Amino acid sequence: MTPATLQLKKDQERRILAGHDWVYSNEIDTGQTPLKPLEPGQPVEVLSKRGRWLGYGYANPRSLIAVRITSRQREHPLTASLFVTRIQHALALRERLYPNPFYRLIHSEGDALPGLIVDRYGDLLVVQITTAGMERERGNLLAALEQVVRPARILLRNDTAVREQEGLDQGTEWVLGEDQGDIELSEDGLRFQVSPAHGQKTGWFFDQADNRRLLHRLAPRGPVLDCCCYLGAWGLQAAAAGARSVTCIDSAASALAAVQSNAALNGLQGRVSTLQGDAFDALRSLRDDQTRFEMVILDPPAFIKRRRDEAEGQRAYQRLNRLGLEVLEPGGLLLTSSCSFHMGREAFLQSVQQAARRSGCRLQLLFSGSQGPDHPIHPAISETAYLKTLVLRALD
Repeated sequence: MTPATLQLKKDQERRILAGHDWVYSNEIDTGQTPLKPLEPGQPVEVLSKRGRWLGYGYANPRSLIAVRITSRQREHPLTASLFVTRIQHALALRERLYPNPFYRLIHSEGDALPGLIVDRYGDLLVVQITTAGMERERGNLLAALEQVVRPARILLRNDTAVREQEGLDQGTEWVLGEDQGDIELSEDGLRFQVSPAHGQKTGWFFDQADNRRLLHRLAPRGPVLDCCCYLGAWGLQAAAAGARSVTCIDSAASALAAVQSNAALNGLQGRVSTLQGDAFDALRSLRDDQTRFEMVILDPPAFIKRRRDEAEGQRAYQRLNRLGLEVLEPGGLLLTSSCSFHMGREAFLQSVQQAARRSGCRLQLLFSGSQGPDHPIHPAISETAYLKTLVLRALD
């Protein structure tokens, strides 16, 4: 299909020339090149006001991000062959970094395939398509994945709410092979049963793997609290690192049952207990009971999912970290994370510092981490550096 042409307003090409891949609807000269008549996901080429060719992409008139750039080479629009090339490049990086095939294989803009997430669990690929443009190319991308990776099974986990913003239906679908239930993966010597078809996101959070490795360096010996624990990835690593006891909190009974199963799988069941409840309520209860921990781990879901939620989300992070600090022993370690890409690293650190001042303690920042290298960051798109993980020591 011949791409439609979209022309930008005067001086609106600077960010694109600097490497950014998003064109916002208010940057397009809709008087000269109307946006509304385009179909969601329709291929386009983007020009400056003076006619300079800037790149190929796909458009969605329903989205604030009206165009996502897919290629800056005029001879290479988004075709089946370009999918193959991009996936080959992504696979080469992961095979260089990881001895076992368990990682994020495609990380959207970070791998120059905006709107596409692919997590790999051995011979199973779990695919999330989050934009209308990538949905339109579904056939090409699935064929390219089969050609390059040779998986035995492919699952589409298109049940993410972000698809609604693109006007796309939600659902899951096996496009190659069939559901064979839970699978086992290994992370730093521990075994975990995960459910790619039914778990959160695609079943596992590969992005924190490098940060979890830090637990063995921190070597907790006393009691540890793992709040918003999901399958126990943090808590079980803390137990394996030497923690005397680990308490895992989650609101979902199914997650806590999985924690117990994974603890037993690794012979750690004697040191791991679970507590079901809302994170805020559970922390208040522990504080009121004067229960204290040598290490508190806070890895909640994103509190800021839209820009307009930023102020409320910052307050939520501050409340959670204040409660975490209030159940921490003097000299204890707070390991806290935010996966809200609308909240920058400095803003997150400031929220934690404000929590410390309100709880009457002084902090030392020991470590500041990000997502692992299988979640590459696009240097020109700050939003792709979404994960912030801090380790802080709390002093009187």
